[in-house]
Amino acid sequence: MEVKTNGCSIDHSLEDVRKKLGAIEPHLPTSISQILPGYIEQERTQDELNHVFHLLKKYDLADDEEKARRNEEFRKLLQHV
Repeated sequence: MEVKTNGCSIDHSLEDVRKKLGAIEPHLPTSISQILPGYIEQERTQDELNHVFHLLKKYDLADDEEKARRNEEFRKLLQHV
């Protein structure tokens, strides 16, 4: 699965994604925050980890429209989990 990473050339480790999720989790809808930890712990490609990291990045500072866009992206990722 090829995923866009907004032009970022940094590969984010599983530990990076775990830390970012821990910081942002209180701001996520429950439907996402309950499933996302299990999703990232499954074997994921580097592109998938990078994509999740960027969806989480500054989520708490995003406006409602941007949060809705990211929530939809999360739902697409998590629909088969």
